[in-house]
Amino acid sequence: MATDPRAIVDREAMSPFQWGVVAIMVGLNALDGFDVLSISFASPGIAKAWGIDRAALGVVLSMELIGMALGSIVLGGVADRIGRRRTILGCLVVMATGMFAASTAHDVTTLSLWRVLTGLGIGGMLAATNAAVAEVSNAARRNFCVVIMAGGYPVGAIIGGSISAALLKRFDWPVVFQFGAIATLCFIPLVLWRAPESIAFQMKQRSADALAAINRTLGRMGHGAVDAMPAESGTVAGVPLARLFSPALVRLTILLTLAYLAHIMTFYFILKWIPKIVVDMGFAASAAAGVLVWANVGGASGSLLLGLLTAKMRVRTLTMVVMAFSAVLIAIFGRGQADLSQLAIVAAAAGFFTNAGVVGLYALLAQSFPTEVRATATGFAIGVGRGGSALAPALAGFLFAAGYGLQTVAILMAMGSVVALLALLALGNKTVAG
Repeated sequence: MATDPRAIVDREAMSPFQWGVVAIMVGLNALDGFDVLSISFASPGIAKAWGIDRAALGVVLSMELIGMALGSIVLGGVADRIGRRRTILGCLVVMATGMFAASTAHDVTTLSLWRVLTGLGIGGMLAATNAAVAEVSNAARRNFCVVIMAGGYPVGAIIGGSISAALLKRFDWPVVFQFGAIATLCFIPLVLWRAPESIAFQMKQRSADALAAINRTLGRMGHGAVDAMPAESGTVAGVPLARLFSPALVRLTILLTLAYLAHIMTFYFILKWIPKIVVDMGFAASAAAGVLVWANVGGASGSLLLGLLTAKMRVRTLTMVVMAFSAVLIAIFGRGQADLSQLAIVAAAAGFFTNAGVVGLYALLAQSFPTEVRATATGFAIGVGRGGSALAPALAGFLFAAGYGLQTVAILMAMGSVVALLALLALGNKTVAG
């Protein structure tokens, strides 16, 4: 009988308690999805109340993306030092503070600062929940659980957007951030109650009460206790970032990072600017939030379908196909539509293909690098992508301010998906497995 608690978790069937932890992490990722897009729901009201132009609004829309890039890199390391649970709880406090403070902002500068703070919490949360889900799942269900967690992001935007649309019919834009702060705070007691520190992290830290804590968690999972922890197998040295730029990996690193960066700019253009674009077409702010919800319905559907199709088709080929459609649909959205129904349909289709492209890139990053550099490579690509994606809303804002019409701006921003497609094409069939 194995005495390594990690082996027990890997081998045994998933218990209701483990599925409950996964469900909490899905909820936390859904919360991230709403918090990221809350500024999009509020942006039409902010622009009207403060009389700011599209260039200034574009800068505000980019701020939490900068925070996310910093948070995912910095707080991801913190989660490896102090634990997933403590990091999640800390990020919830940071996110709630940033969200509530944003509702009190009266100018672009203060709002931008609070959105950076919110983004820091979101970035750290994404890193910690990913590790927590992987470590609470058994070997057979681990990939499925991680995919389900990732699907929480657009679901949060859908639910949060629907509630925001209803709230904006009666209240002004600050209510969006106030709702987000309250929802964020509600997760703190839930995490304290039902999400213990992961066994894998406890094994790594080996604190004085680690064995007792591990046995308590094993008991909640329905497994028997262990008498002692196995001897340490040695510490694996961290992988230096420079390893990614060795002759064997430099081409792979550059092309996949470029693909992620380029496509994520297209992705965030459509998500961040939909509400303001729809309002500028003459529709109400509440209706604009509804269109954004449909874009995320499409995004959730795209994630699910691409996940199912990866069992039948090569991930690289599939991702290139959806990126081609992503560019086309963003350009079509730029033409404008006659009514809300047509706008919602086009937005849903654009969300379907842009989000499917993001999911495909995550799969390619996971399968393309050797095991010993996979985490480092994925963190580097996503960190660069999140930081670079902050340029998308701001760039679109400056293009609008320079006098370019929606059709021209949409075509230019759709080029991100085209660049990503070309980067994947340049990889060649022999470079990427699957």
